[in-house]
Amino acid sequence: MMHELKVPAVGESITEVQVLQWLKGEGDAVAVDEPLVVLETDKATVEVPSPVAGVLAKIGVQPGETARIGDVLGLVQAGAPRPADRAGASDTPRVMPAARRVAAEQGVDPAAVVPTGPGGRVLKEDVLRATTEPAFPGKNATDAQAHPPTHPPAHPPAHPPAHPPAHPPAPPVTPPPSAPGAPDVGTPHRTDQTVPMTRIRKVIAARLVEAQQQAALLTTFNEIDMGAWMDLRRRRQDAFMTRHGVKLGLTSIFVKAVVEALREVPQLNAEVRGDDIVYHRYFDIGVAVGGGRGLVVPVIRDADRLSFADIEGAVADFGTRARDNRIDLAELAGGTFTITNGGVYGSLLSTPIVNPPQSGVLGLHAIQDRPVARDGQVVIRPMMYVALTYDHRIVDGREAVTFLKRVKDLVEDPALLLLEA
Repeated sequence: MMHELKVPAVGESITEVQVLQWLKGEGDAVAVDEPLVVLETDKATVEVPSPVAGVLAKIGVQPGETARIGDVLGLVQAGAPRPADRAGASDTPRVMPAARRVAAEQGVDPAAVVPTGPGGRVLKEDVLRATTEPAFPGKNATDAQAHPPTHPPAHPPAHPPAHPPAHPPAPPVTPPPSAPGAPDVGTPHRTDQTVPMTRIRKVIAARLVEAQQQAALLTTFNEIDMGAWMDLRRRRQDAFMTRHGVKLGLTSIFVKAVVEALREVPQLNAEVRGDDIVYHRYFDIGVAVGGGRGLVVPVIRDADRLSFADIEGAVADFGTRARDNRIDLAELAGGTFTITNGGVYGSLLSTPIVNPPQSGVLGLHAIQDRPVARDGQVVIRPMMYVALTYDHRIVDGREAVTFLKRVKDLVEDPALLLLEA
C-alpha cells in the first residue's frame, strides 16, 4: 500500500516550508518513524518521519523547492524492503543538516566525506576535518581539473621539428600589473560562490530591518564588576554540579537580575500594539543562542518562578538542541524581553537590536581584567560592559538607565537577590 508523506502543520503563522534535505533516496528502505526529509521554516528546521516501514518510492519535492502545509512531499510503499533496498540504504550515509550547509559553503561533496556519527551519519565536524586534509577533492581541486595549468614543459623536446612553422608562435602576453587596490580578476584562485539565502536567514534579516524601521531604538551602556559572582561560582561550582548536574554559569544570574529589574521598570516588559501599550505581568525571557542554521532565541517561560539550576539547565538544553536544529517552534514563540551574550564570541562592546515587538534587549560582553578605582585605590577587577537597547517610544532614558543600574547592582551583589526573593 502506498502512503503519502505530507508537510505537517509546523506553527500557527507558517503556511510554507522549504525542503532542505532528503535523508533517504528513492528505493531506500525506511523504518516507521524514521526521519525522511528535513524541512526549513521561518524559525527552525523540522524532520518529517516515515508513517510506515517500507521503501521510499518517490520524492516529489526536491531540495530547495517550497511546499505548503498539507502538500505531498513523496510516497512511501509499505511492506518489507527487498534485499537490494536494504543494501542501498545501508550504503548511503546520512548527512546532517549542519554538515550539508558547511559542505555547500566549502564546495565539498558530502558523499566523499568519511562519516563518524552514529549510524554512519556525516557530521559538521567530518566536513570541516575533510576540508583540512591535503589533496581533498573539494571545490578548488575541481577548478584545477577544469582549468589545467599552461606552463611550458620542464625539459625541451629531444629533437627539434624537421620543418619550422611558417609563422612562429607569438610570444606569450604578460598582462599588465593591476592598479593598487584593484581586484586581480585574472587570477585563477579568485572565485565566487553564490548560495541561496535560507528561510531562517531571510526572516532574521527582515526582522532586524523591521526593528530598525518601526521602533525608535536607543542604547545605553554600563559596566559590571563580575568579581563577586565569579568568586561565588568558584566556591560553589562543585557542590552545584553534584546536586543539580549542571554548571553554574553567567546566564542564571542575569536572568534573575533582569526579572527583578523588569518588576521595577515595567515599560521594558511591555510592547506597543497599535495605539496601546501592553504591559506583560509575566516574565518570559528569551536567550539568544547560536544554532546550526543561525541565531535563535528560545524562551524561558515564567523565569521568575525558576531556580538558578532550572535556568542553567534550560539554557544548556537549548544550546545542545540548537546546534542540532532540534529547537521546537513553540519554544521560539513569544518572549517579553531578550538577553544576548556576544561575549562568548569575544565581543567587547556592541549595540544589540530588539526582537520585535519587545521593547528591550540586554547585551552581555566579554569579561576582561581592567584597572578600576576602589576606595581611592587602583585595582584590577574582572569587568563586563553591558548594553541595553530599548524602544524610546515607550521607554524614557531615565527608565532605561534605572533598569541597567538595577541589573548592575544585583549582579555585583548577588545576596540582594536572596533578600528580595
